[in-house]
Amino acid sequence: MSGLPGTLCRRRIYLMRHADVSYFDAAGQPLDPRHVPLTETGRQQAAAAGKLLAAVAFDAAICSGLARTEETARLVLGERDLPLRHEPRFKEVKAGRLADIPAARREQVIAHAYDDAPLPDAAFMGGERWRDVQTRALAAWDDLFAENAWLNLLLVAHDAINRILLAHIVGVGLAGLRAFEQDPACLNIIEVDVAAGRPQRAFLRAVNLAAYDPVRAGSHLTVLEKILRQYKPTDGDRAKA
Repeated sequence: MSGLPGTLCRRRIYLMRHADVSYFDAAGQPLDPRHVPLTETGRQQAAAAGKLLAAVAFDAAICSGLARTEETARLVLGERDLPLRHEPRFKEVKAGRLADIPAARREQVIAHAYDDAPLPDAAFMGGERWRDVQTRALAAWDDLFAENAWLNLLLVAHDAINRILLAHIVGVGLAGLRAFEQDPACLNIIEVDVAAGRPQRAFLRAVNLAAYDPVRAGSHLTVLEKILRQYKPTDGDRAKA
């Protein structure tokens, strides 16, 4: 690409989080997160992102393969004749059972789930270890740049995965996860200078931009605080606590 020294090529990644879903049923009980679809609000959010990105000439599009990322990506791509690839290493971190979390620790474990990520063997809500998630996500990230067929890439992933990628770019590792809020259907714009199929330098053009509410006028809760409030423990869960 012109203006760059030597053999460097500057590539742009439009990194999105999937749009709004409900992780709980009407009674506040957890649904299988592998299969939850977008809500009507989520479809409107993704459509707004699609309008914002309508003029972008994407060369490639990737999602995690879970229904919520695929649906978001297809709404953003609209009528573009572009294959949508699945990369399972970008799938969301797996949580443990919310019912196993003692009541006294629910706020810390759920609403502040990113705080302990840099600790040795720390896991997400008692599920997948953070270092394992980081390893798979960054391996998939590095593999993107071995491909020579794209300059503008749409990548639709998940809250935790996006945080891992953003924290990696600014060099703070897992300790930085707590700082990168990722609202539904948000957009992050990342530019990466690549040489010989390997990233040399990366920087951020935009972080957590929501086309449907750029200034977040009506929302002060984080994504995980909303999840904590939506979860309604059963009597059995309360008894365990």
